[in-house]
Amino acid sequence: MKWENFSKLNAYARLGSLAPVDVKAVMSGESGAERVRSYKAPMAEGMVYSYAAKAVDEDVLAALQALADEAELTDKYAALYNGEVINTGEKRLVLHQLCRGQLGEDVVADGVNKREFYLAQQKRAAEFADKIHEGGIVNEAGEKFTTVVQIGIGGSDLGPRALYLALESWAKANNTLLMDAHFISNVDPDDASAVLAGIDVAHSIFVLVSKSGTTLETLTNESFVKNAIKAAGLDPSKHMIAVTSDASPLANNPDYLDSFYMDDYIGGRYSATSMVGGAILSLAFGPDVFARILDGAAKEDALAKNPDIRENAALLDALIGVYERNFLGYGMTAVLPYSQALSRFPAHLQQLDMESNGKSVNRFGEPIDYVTGPVIFGEPGTNGQHSFYQLLHQGTNIIPLQFIGFRQNQMDNDVLIQGTTSQQKLSANVAAQIVAFACGRENENRNKFFAGGRPSSIIVADKLTPEILGALLAHFENKVMFQGFVWNVNSFDQEGVQLGKILAKAVLAQETEGALTEYSKLLGIF
Repeated sequence: MKWENFSKLNAYARLGSLAPVDVKAVMSGESGAERVRSYKAPMAEGMVYSYAAKAVDEDVLAALQALADEAELTDKYAALYNGEVINTGEKRLVLHQLCRGQLGEDVVADGVNKREFYLAQQKRAAEFADKIHEGGIVNEAGEKFTTVVQIGIGGSDLGPRALYLALESWAKANNTLLMDAHFISNVDPDDASAVLAGIDVAHSIFVLVSKSGTTLETLTNESFVKNAIKAAGLDPSKHMIAVTSDASPLANNPDYLDSFYMDDYIGGRYSATSMVGGAILSLAFGPDVFARILDGAAKEDALAKNPDIRENAALLDALIGVYERNFLGYGMTAVLPYSQALSRFPAHLQQLDMESNGKSVNRFGEPIDYVTGPVIFGEPGTNGQHSFYQLLHQGTNIIPLQFIGFRQNQMDNDVLIQGTTSQQKLSANVAAQIVAFACGRENENRNKFFAGGRPSSIIVADKLTPEILGALLAHFENKVMFQGFVWNVNSFDQEGVQLGKILAKAVLAQETEGALTEYSKLLGIF
């Protein structure tokens, strides 16, 4: 198995020689209808990935298959889940898929079977959550905890928050919202203050998430919360649990009711299905719901093994994205879920993608001569339609679009207005937008002219359930992984976030000079 720069592959030259596909032409008329019927790939839990409105044809797809084969993408995926050191920057294994299921060989690291380790932590968290729900663990007054608050930042916040919000309404409709959940992430004191002002601290349990046990923002917010607990006349150690590594100062610490463990082989942005998400989601929804999320993710992970790109949605999505980025020159991707429940899903994908593949050196630290990860942004539809779609339709940049749509709403609650339901109106907007972006509209009034030719894909599912959510999460994690393999970058470190942290510590220690000193004065730090 070889790790080579993308531009050195034969497939790179082949893709560069292909004539661009005219999205407007192929999506107009009966040819568009036939593409929608045929240009789709199966996903787990009955979902479908439709790429009919993408700038691809049989020649492009054949070249992308050749790229997948030459770059040995599914072989590299197998190497990852079988425990090879894929994170070259930090010399670590990459094992987030192992939280969901055994995809290949046993992975033994540090003398521990890692699958057994992850299962043991899931079992411990489930038992703890059950005790909380049943009243086996209570507050000082002997009363049940009703609220859970996660304290974390980055991957310790974005993923778990996105998953919680995605299922909050579903859980209410299905009587499985067992505890309200809140999140504190920003070191801005207004963030913690707002959360604390909206909860009953006496009936709240706090989940502190820090792998190292030294994250500045998280420990600052922990102190903020502990002060509030003490001000209420309560003992913080009776209201807090830790999610951390077993070697951190938070592990087996009497200041916490319990500690649940993760390890260095799961990066923050990939950690939502580890204890980082497992503790709070098990408390909020119950362990069975968290297990269902894992099951959906495991099924999608298994599909990602398939070397046939037309049967492997994550791989195909990744390759089309590479083609758009490197050969069509598109520098951004908009993620547009037509579900209010996925309101924070684009923010999670933003970190997942941009922190993973925002690299300008290859996995060996050598400069590369091609572009890598795109800018990711997005909002739920139809809100986005009344915000930034103007630029998407008629702006000077062509921005590929990634829609997510559902045939049914989560809460089984709808109303018939003017002959159609709200869900039908929502779905009609999705279909209309895809065709409008692709086909445009002729008009002599240039203000009303739509050029079309704007590519998009859509993932369609019946309803946003725990299994569907897990599969969606895994799809995008695997898409980002495959793109990193193509670009020959290390998608599993994040050195780009470190410099700012170092300089911030210097500011707080008043060990600055030049512009840093003047900005510190301007901001009133000293």
